[in-house]
Amino acid sequence: MSLEVLDRHSEALFEFLWCPVCGHEVFTNILFEGVFCKNCNTRVEFQEPIEDRGYEDAVIACFDTDTTWNLHVDKKLRHDLPDGSARVKILGAPGAYEVDWWSPEPGDEWEPVERGEFDDVDEPDEVSHLA
Repeated sequence: MSLEVLDRHSEALFEFLWCPVCGHEVFTNILFEGVFCKNCNTRVEFQEPIEDRGYEDAVIACFDTDTTWNLHVDKKLRHDLPDGSARVKILGAPGAYEVDWWSPEPGDEWEPVERGEFDDVDEPDEVSHLA
């Protein structure tokens, strides 16, 4: 028996993508488990959108914080997602990706962490050992 692995999304898509919980850009693919943010373990699943508006790549990334650690310890370094999940639609092509929309829409209730927003902030010693 053999198993064929299909990479449905380009490496460039993962270079564009960032975690809206902690702002980090490195993801880990665990076979048969899924794709997770390497920093906070937020799970990411991909869906094909109903329409792609003619873009080479169009994908909906669904973020879920059920597996995220440390959210209860230091919220200054992370933003929880509303109801534990959020979706973003990404359009474009390698080197020219753009965010089409977030669901729920960012506003007063929540705002996704920007790419690298907490890169220059160190976690306190009492937090870092819990990860």
